[in-house]
Amino acid sequence: MKDQVDTLRECGVPAACISSLQNYAERRETEASLARGELRMLYVSPERAVKAEFFSLLKKTSVSLIAVDEAHCISQWGGHEFRPEYRELAQLIREFPQAPVVALTATATPAVQNDIIAQLHLRRPPRRVTGSFYRKNLRYEVRPKKDTKGGAILSYLRNHRNQTGIIYCLSRKGVEELADTLRRSNIRALPYHAGLTRRAREETQEAFVRDRVQVIVATVAFGMGIDKPDVRFVIHHDLPPRSPEHYYQETGRAGRDGDPADCILFYSPPGDRHRQAFFIQQESSAARQKAAYAKLEEMTTYCEEHRCRQAMILQYFGEEPPPSGGCGSCDVCCSPRGNALTARRLPGRPSAVCRVWKFPAAATTSSTCSAGANTKKIRELGQQNTPPGYGTGKAYSKDDWRSFIRELVRFGYLERESGVYPVLTVGGMRAGNS
Repeated sequence: MKDQVDTLRECGVPAACISSLQNYAERRETEASLARGELRMLYVSPERAVKAEFFSLLKKTSVSLIAVDEAHCISQWGGHEFRPEYRELAQLIREFPQAPVVALTATATPAVQNDIIAQLHLRRPPRRVTGSFYRKNLRYEVRPKKDTKGGAILSYLRNHRNQTGIIYCLSRKGVEELADTLRRSNIRALPYHAGLTRRAREETQEAFVRDRVQVIVATVAFGMGIDKPDVRFVIHHDLPPRSPEHYYQETGRAGRDGDPADCILFYSPPGDRHRQAFFIQQESSAARQKAAYAKLEEMTTYCEEHRCRQAMILQYFGEEPPPSGGCGSCDVCCSPRGNALTARRLPGRPSAVCRVWKFPAAATTSSTCSAGANTKKIRELGQQNTPPGYGTGKAYSKDDWRSFIRELVRFGYLERESGVYPVLTVGGMRAGNS
């Protein structure tokens, strides 16, 4: 909110915000300006917007528009941390029935759009205005996570010394450690996470916007509302985001000026997926867990399947892929390989090797079995003695086999159930033909 208010004021628009970061005197001054009719724009958090005292404050002035920003947070299917107060904003709308309402978001599938409409209790079917999710200037890439702190990230930053960007890490400790590593390598970097003081966060944000720092190393606490046009890279160092919505929102902070920008995700299968699954298990309800697993499966598919990254993002949000079928700039488009052809030659054919897929860790075990791995799990299950699948794909790595299996799922030969340990079965459409 602070960035947007500062920008509006620079443009001559009387604007202010009411937030928990203000002290008592600052908040009282804002409320007085509102009562005097001096403000055209007032920003407020949903947690404060649904309080009775805020309704009373607004009734001292004229409300000409209610704008709900980041409206995907209204929906528990929106892929972001569910915030109950967003769903209570219908109270604010009922208090001011004459004010038009607009809900804004950069990440809403058709299902999320419908949920937003339902939760806001809009009086009549609203007009939907949807822009394209296709960001032609963004180059998407998934890299294996190997020596990221000491090698890959440092190498990238040294080749982009005059460019600013964001590196996302999972934990506060990881943020601090990576920021310290970068500074010791003479890269201007600052940490940002919720554990820092208010003043430290504000100073870091200001330094980034004013180009006094090259890199912000942050948890996902950083970025929402940041409108810096020349962010040239967004790097995800740790786990992949839990959903395509998360990832699109975070990478969308790059290249807002229309110039080329890199979106790099470091991924380590299957450990990264299992760690995200652990967090999903902490969800409060079975329904939310199921929805979260489905979104994690989509994100895992994005990381592992060898298809155009942009096309997969567009498909997820219900948009047609580029006319050519690919963006021509992501890592997959620039280095195609014959996954689909190889997948169709899966040793033993799907109906035969499905014998090895009768246990919780089926997807992982099937890839290690096909690659001929001699793991404890394989030995316990006796898979090394199960022809024709075991070891017939030694020419390919376990990572390759994970990609091949995803191709079989995509073509309908196999079906994959979401969960902590995805289970593979023969696809219903193709079982008779396999």
